Amino acid sequence: MPLRVGFDLDGTVADMYDALHREAIKLFGEEALRKAAYKAKKPQEVRGEQSNKKESSEPEPEEDATTTVAMQELHLTARQQMQLWDHVKKVENFWSTLPELEPGIISRIAKAARERRWEVIFLTTRPATARHLVQLQSQQWLEAHGFQYPSVYVVQRSRGKIADALHLDAFVDDRPENCLDIAVESKAKVILIWHGDLKDVPAGAKRLGVRPVNTISEALRILEQLDDVRNQPGIMKSIKRAFGSGVDL
Repeated sequence: MPLRVGFDLDGTVADMYDALHREAIKLFGEEALRKAAYKAKKPQEVRGEQSNKKESSEPEPEEDATTTVAMQELHLTARQQMQLWDHVKKVENFWSTLPELEPGIISRIAKAARERRWEVIFLTTRPATARHLVQLQSQQWLEAHGFQYPSVYVVQRSRGKIADALHLDAFVDDRPENCLDIAVESKAKVILIWHGDLKDVPAGAKRLGVRPVNTISEALRILEQLDDVRNQPGIMKSIKRAFGSGVDL
């Protein structure tokens, strides 16, 4: 049977921070961003704390968790974040403008899926922006980077239940809470794209068998190994599992 794999988009294969930084410069100017960054801690420290939500007396911008982390890395005030998000919502086809987190990674995923006959599904919680629907923008983005005829689901509910309903074998995401949800609610092997020090990965994720890696390239390598083990004769698969192959997540 073909491997059924799910991928998150923003923070996993698409660079949300770069796109927001570009729009923030247009809105506030480079000098304002430099001053904000100077007063704040380093971006990687924010990434390492992405599972901890800060309390604030100011209202928070309307975004999903991935967008919130990217916003925090710009070191803007809550009010500035809201202004930036209001601006982004007016940008036509904003989701089509994001760069890849790793140049060429979408083509690599497409090549692996084509050669290994994987069934690949992309999930996202992206909110609406001007012009095309989020689903269409996301499909256009994936096609522009080398993945033909992509399946994209814009979701709001539990990813774990979705992974279970779709009978996914593996899922790749950059949010620890999403990974935990998928690990608990489905049988999918879960790979966490962690943008900080791997020593800082939440202990709960490790206990549930979530495999943390720093890059999507590493995640793709693990998926290929998982696929190789699945396609081996049953006895060889049992031996690998018994003695450990570094493949089981």
